[in-house]
Amino acid sequence: MKQFTRKDIEEAAALVYRHMLPTPQYTWPQLSGEVGATVWVKHENHTPAGAFKVRGGITFLDWLCRALPETRGIVTATRGNHGQSQARAARVCGLEARIVVPHGNSVEKNAAMRAWGGEVIEFGEDFDEARTEARRLAAETGHFLVPPFHEEIVRGVATYALEFFTAVPDLDAVYVPIGCGSGICGVIAARDALGLETEVIGVVSAHAPAAKLSFEAGRLIETETARTFADGMAVRVPVEDAFAIYAKGASRIVAVTDDEVAEAMRVLYRTTHNVAEGAGAASLAALLQERTAMRGRRVGIILSGANVDAEVFRTILAGETPRLA
Repeated sequence: MKQFTRKDIEEAAALVYRHMLPTPQYTWPQLSGEVGATVWVKHENHTPAGAFKVRGGITFLDWLCRALPETRGIVTATRGNHGQSQARAARVCGLEARIVVPHGNSVEKNAAMRAWGGEVIEFGEDFDEARTEARRLAAETGHFLVPPFHEEIVRGVATYALEFFTAVPDLDAVYVPIGCGSGICGVIAARDALGLETEVIGVVSAHAPAAKLSFEAGRLIETETARTFADGMAVRVPVEDAFAIYAKGASRIVAVTDDEVAEAMRVLYRTTHNVAEGAGAASLAALLQERTAMRGRRVGIILSGANVDAEVFRTILAGETPRLA
């Protein structure tokens, strides 16, 4: 992937802002007090689709419609937020969108994708099996296969990091959840384009640690399972192009358990009254795990999405951790 300039990301931002406003970043005194650091929250839970992915959908579909104007439809795989972003952008462009999700996927994310005009197809036991089916379906239909990671998706996603770093340029560190990698790569791209020295720390689920294992081994490592209720991080097979970026641009990757994620969701709600889905709270879970080392520093966390099913959130607010069947 090319190294983006500030101008590249600003041009993407101009496109994104035709569809949505910039999201806010706030310090919350109760949250900062709980951590023992000055904590800035980037509120990507405030986008039109409730997650940061909407930005990459805008820039990717704009590119696709210009590069391949004969395209009539798209196919992609998702656990929900990427699918919402692509379905929404496809509808704006007048394209069909077929979205493949694994069996047992979030009921409410599936409903949101349908509301944006996507056809939701259930296949496989996890994201990576759904991704294989999406490739087959794209070949069968002739629709364009939208990958989970692409230069134009990252350029769009990097707009949230540009907003964050422009508003708060003196952050010591930023914690970013990792699924397929567009979020952390967007943060690294914006940091480097602005010439900042902010430490970028990736976060994965301890139950889906492929990105962390790969980072530490210096080569791609797959896992046999990715069983976490934090579905935005439930990836068994790292994306090679993303790995090439965060392997160089991140300082480390932290693994958080489902119990830690659930507690972070409760802390965010109690101290900010914001709803976070599992992946959205993972950055805070990692910061809480490392709070001693971060004491007294200025730290950013990415609240990457709010799209948690009501039943799951009810379980979490009751003090429990959701368990997968």
